[in-house]
Amino acid sequence: MSIEPVAADSRQSRQMARQRAITEAVMAQGAVRIEELAERFDISVMTVHRDLDELESRGILRKSRGVATATATSLVESSDIYRTGREKREKEAIALAAMDFVEPGQAILLDDSTTVAHMAPHLQSKVPLTVITNVLTLINELRGARGITLLSLGGEYYNWCSAFMGRMTTQAISNLRADTFLMSTAAITDDIVFHQALETVDIKRAMFDSASRRILLVDHTKFEKRALHALAPLSAFDTVIVDAGTPDHHIARMRDQGIHVVVAPLRGVAGVPRARSARGDFDH
Repeated sequence: MSIEPVAADSRQSRQMARQRAITEAVMAQGAVRIEELAERFDISVMTVHRDLDELESRGILRKSRGVATATATSLVESSDIYRTGREKREKEAIALAAMDFVEPGQAILLDDSTTVAHMAPHLQSKVPLTVITNVLTLINELRGARGITLLSLGGEYYNWCSAFMGRMTTQAISNLRADTFLMSTAAITDDIVFHQALETVDIKRAMFDSASRRILLVDHTKFEKRALHALAPLSAFDTVIVDAGTPDHHIARMRDQGIHVVVAPLRGVAGVPRARSARGDFDH
């Protein structure tokens, strides 16, 4: 009975990895012939067409006359397919540090970021938990997880980020009060959190307002990017978790503003210390 979901998850993971690779290849060249993609990735032309149809439906790539072309970079970078493959080690380290802010019995809100998605495999270590999310991939991963009460937020489904958004979603969030909201962002400019899509800002603002504590998970690349719509200043968050690759001047500047910053070390090495807090010691 349990074999079919595992097989399905495996197929989905392979498909996402392949689509991510296709997206990056097309972005790098601007335009690539479909036959060339099939040869490069050792797959059939029919499979390439299916992948491109999915990517086109998400607004990531375009397919025309046997050629795949890239759409606007900002939209591509907003898509979950693109984001999932970026800074994996850093995101995993940040997600592990964020688990220090989750306690059994809490109700937590999780956003559609791929950084927060790295927390999903670790959540059962803190059960019982109530998890509230609008993200279809998280809903699928956490459904049936023992000790986790899953509250899914409906609304209009947005394929490019695998999440439900819109007025129905924000109204549902406004009727809830969570202990902690864990989120990431597309960009940080002038120490303000920015996102490319206004719909994303509306949902995250509703979640922000419905939680007692707000934790921002952000890797070092976000300080180098720009996006269109402002959400909140960094000082509005209770804690900002960054990875060890974040330049010291960003960390020092935030701490000078009284922001509680946690630096998440890259894991995987025996004896690695836990995340450093704003006080310079280690969180427990």
